[in-house]
Amino acid sequence: MHRFADPLDRALLDDWQRNFPISARPFMALAQHLGTSETDVIARLRAKQAAGQITRVGATVAPNTIAASTLAAVAAPEARIEEVAAIIGSEPGVNHSYLRENVWNLWFVATGPDRAHVDAALARIGRRSGLRVLDLPLVRPFNLDLGFSLRGETGARPAPMPPDITVLRPGDRAIVQALMHGLPLVERPYAEIGAALGLDMDMVIARIRALVRARIIARLGVIVRHRALGWRANAMVVWDLPHDAITAAGPALAAQPGVTLCYERSPVEGVWPYRLYSMIHARSRAEALAHLDQATTRPELQGVPHRALFSSHCFKQTGALVARERAMT
Repeated sequence: MHRFADPLDRALLDDWQRNFPISARPFMALAQHLGTSETDVIARLRAKQAAGQITRVGATVAPNTIAASTLAAVAAPEARIEEVAAIIGSEPGVNHSYLRENVWNLWFVATGPDRAHVDAALARIGRRSGLRVLDLPLVRPFNLDLGFSLRGETGARPAPMPPDITVLRPGDRAIVQALMHGLPLVERPYAEIGAALGLDMDMVIARIRALVRARIIARLGVIVRHRALGWRANAMVVWDLPHDAITAAGPALAAQPGVTLCYERSPVEGVWPYRLYSMIHARSRAEALAHLDQATTRPELQGVPHRALFSSHCFKQTGALVARERAMT
């Protein structure tokens, strides 16, 4: 993209959104690959974070493995949008919150160490806002990678393999939570995480490697802010399909150019019938709609009722909550 004329910046943000080094000095490994210095890599990442172009260098996790999550929505009156968005955003477990073009206009992801924690957060939001909260739990994922190619590449990523939760050990949540906040941008970030948790660096590295191999950590790398990088047209497209039809339609949709997320969720009877969800991120609304038009030509999706809910504002974008924090009232 034009805003990353510097090839080092482009490579740093494009090539390291996943498969980030898990070694004593990971930024040194990046520097050697890029032909620059460790100090330069750290300085560039700090600058991108300060400019709001990346949220962190850290992890995303496979849903409902080490933590629980759900997609939720409320229908906020126009005059109360900012107020209700603030109520939603005040929940530590809410890690994404967007205003979208629909009567159900405030959409957010609620996360927590278990489903009871998520349920309590949704109940507080409903009580404090006085609004009904739609709870749309995940049924099955087809694509949850959410990477953004600065070079304009649109190739689909392989369907995710099921995570192996048998590898989980006591203390893993705390390590993953640290990765959700982001690696310290210092020479030995894993050592700094270990020092904060009372663990040695080798143990931290060993556990992160195990969680990556088990696909519990779904992605480790640079987490970019898509709007700041030029993907300003963000549409959540919902499709009204029965569960059995999604078995074929889900993988087909996930493979479409421009589709960055794809999954099945539970509907809300009589209110929200949609089961299949896909995210399209594009540089313009016209480009996003072109991707959608192309998707509708797939045999599995021809004639399927759907809605494109474009987002107009991002209220919150952080890492998920996987470890307990202090109780809220």
